[in-house]
Parts: sequence; structure tokens; C-alpha cells
Amino acid sequence: MLFVYVTCKNAREAEEIGVSLVKKRLASCAVVLPKAKSFFFWKGKIKKASEALLLLKASDGKRNAIEKEIAKLHSYETPGILFFQPKASRKFEKWVDESS
Repeated sequence: MLFVYVTCKNAREAEEIGVSLVKKRLASCAVVLPKAKSFFFWKGKIKKASEALLLLKASDGKRNAIEKEIAKLHSYETPGILFFQPKASRKFEKWVDESS
């Protein structure tokens, strides 16, 4: 199972990406957390931004397709896409595998 963390410019973008991934069965679930403050180093300067977080649950084998789809839909030059492989209940992992 994969847990995918993606920062987006706003909640609308996060929702659009999340819905697209679920519709294409690349993710079984998308959760949008609409308000986050980010501080980061970009092109030689420290930046501050209001962003939204997109959290996805997906099957292990979907990583490359997820990354390509996010890159296609995302507005950032370098989207922050983090993949985690959590331990989850067998029942939940089965649902994720069956629905994505």
C-alpha cells in the first residue's frame, strides 16, 4: 500500500488532482486538507506560501502512474510528491488494492 503526500497551490487544485486519480483508479481515496502554511527554500530564497495538502491511498504498483498524472495536472514546476509505505490493517489494505 502507498500513502502519497502532495502539496498543492490551493484546495481546488488538490481536489482536481485527487478526483482525477480516483476516477482513473490510480488511487482508492483522496483527502484534501485545505489550509497549510509552508516555508521552503526555492531558487536561492526562503519562501512562504499558503497551500493545501492532498493525501492519497493507493496500491503499491501505481507509483509511476500516480507521479506522471500528478506532474501532468499540477501547477508547480517541481511538485512535492512524497511516497510512504505504511503498515495498515489487512482489511484496509485489501480495500485499497481492490479499489485502485
